Amino acid sequence: MNRTLRSSGWLLTLLLGGALVAPVGIRAQNVSADSTSRKVRSKVIPAYPDLARSAHLTGKVKIQVTISADGRVTDTKVVGGSPVLVSAAIEALAKWRFEAAPSDTTEIIEFQFDGDN
Repeated sequence: MNRTLRSSGWLLTLLLGGALVAPVGIRAQNVSADSTSRKVRSKVIPAYPDLARSAHLTGKVKIQVTISADGRVTDTKVVGGSPVLVSAAIEALAKWRFEAAPSDTTEIIEFQFDGDN
């Protein structure tokens, strides 16, 4: 029994990758797109993953996005963040819309998953 608990603890530690722990009540997160050259017309806040909620996981996720000339996200690349939080950020980014531009652009979008919101 004790060995099983110890193994579970190590597994959880590996899954979380050394992420920060926050108090219960974690919800949606802050999104930073202030430094982008393309203005965001509409954005979707990521749903907080159940695994992250149960583990009280917080942290930042940085995603590099390619935005087409018509303002749609066409490609994403993870720059950093917990794998538990990344998929929620990518799913939300797929629904974002930016103002039109003469050509495709690449931006870095940062999501802050914390208990403040």
